Amino acid sequence: MTLQLTKKHTFDSVFDSQKVFRLILDAMSNPSRIVNIKAYADRLYGNHTVFLAIAMTLLDNEVSFNNCASHLLSDEIVSLTLAKKVQIDHADFVFVCEPNDIKNVIVNAKCGTPSDPHKSATVIIKNDGDQVCRLLLSGPGIDGNTAIQATQTVKEAIISRDEQHYEYPQGIDLVFVSSDGELFAIPRLTRIEV
Repeated sequence: MTLQLTKKHTFDSVFDSQKVFRLILDAMSNPSRIVNIKAYADRLYGNHTVFLAIAMTLLDNEVSFNNCASHLLSDEIVSLTLAKKVQIDHADFVFVCEPNDIKNVIVNAKCGTPSDPHKSATVIIKNDGDQVCRLLLSGPGIDGNTAIQATQTVKEAIISRDEQHYEYPQGIDLVFVSSDGELFAIPRLTRIEV
């Protein structure tokens, strides 16, 4: 009898991570641009494959993360990336599965210091729902300003971030990703008008 082993994940930690990184970088550089990581997330197994694709791209054993209350996702991230799970206020990356957690995460996420603004958090938020809000974006990477349609989750996250009144160049970067793999980013210097 021959025993055949199959891989649980087919995501290539080198080549697929590079492709996902380029897509995330494109979204961060162009705040109104939507990219799609579904083709790569589909190579992973589990309930939060888009989060796992991002985690395998951005995390390693030298960074830390938090993902609120999802223990299964925590275990998968630790097992795939060797990153350390820490409290929200110490995490380099925070994964938010539930919209109810957004305000708490943003209030507690580390925002860097004036001399070390890079020591801030990137908050990755699950963004499923209807695009019922029209937002006007301005800032670096945007020529003048641009209008986007967004979910209530996006609007609430950006408003919560702006209520923190970070001193320049401090702040947090927001990345929104849907279950279908659509991803876009709102970097710390991007401003909105509702």
